[in-house]
Amino acid sequence: MAARNELAARRGHGGRSIRFRPRSPRQLRRARLGVTTAAAGDSAQPRRLTARSIILSAFLGAPAEAKAGEILALAALVGLQESAVRVALTRMVAAGDLERSDGYYRLSERLRRRQARQEEAHHPHVLAWSGQWTMVIVTRTGEAAPERVSLRETLRQLRFRELRDGAWTRPNNLDIALPDHVTERSTVFTATPVANARALADELFAPQEWADLGERLLTEMATAETLADRFEIAAAIIRHLLDDPLLPAELSDADWPGPRMRESYDRFRREFATLTEAHLGRSFYNEG
Repeated sequence: MAARNELAARRGHGGRSIRFRPRSPRQLRRARLGVTTAAAGDSAQPRRLTARSIILSAFLGAPAEAKAGEILALAALVGLQESAVRVALTRMVAAGDLERSDGYYRLSERLRRRQARQEEAHHPHVLAWSGQWTMVIVTRTGEAAPERVSLRETLRQLRFRELRDGAWTRPNNLDIALPDHVTERSTVFTATPVANARALADELFAPQEWADLGERLLTEMATAETLADRFEIAAAIIRHLLDDPLLPAELSDADWPGPRMRESYDRFRREFATLTEAHLGRSFYNEG
């Protein structure tokens, strides 16, 4: 698990100085992106693809199913050995990553839920911003650690960030349906920050850091020479988009890289679909 840093910030409110300790998304984001750095500012390095990761990346890219022979042909396009792919398929079925029936491999239910989150990140539903924020205040205490962890992870996946322990917030420019296990444990408010909203967004979401890493991935994709390289970078791009804060235009820079990253990922997906159709006789991706 990525370590979590605590940032201490003082904010004036009603004449009093209140000490908040919002959690930094920095290390969590770097872990999800596969960034290996010795110091802040080092470039993002997409994870080297293994047989398991390329199979998952291909399946997660679209609602697909494939026979073993098709997966082997797909893996050969990016230079993977047949033996490694066969071992990976066996282990992935045993681990519950894939299901196998009638000679076809498909994503498990757990990974289909992950795929849905990935598609939402690729095609987000962003609303006009009214200047207000949604706040989720956790009111149920004394729960076991697994329940607390599940609640925190759900709110992070919904792009909330923690202002202080048990107080989560974000601009209300997204169409978010809070699941029952969140609403049963919390009270939800609509609020307007008294302090500078841009400063609050910068502190909670670190948008400049997200944008910097996004620009590096775009540069790497534009200069990648092989399909294997582009596959690795495309996987890193979609992981990064899962953590896009999707801030309103009023709280982010005009040249936000998110839309360009989605376009870059779409171009790769079209390229890969064309290649699989040429080699397999059908597109691995079901675009319909």
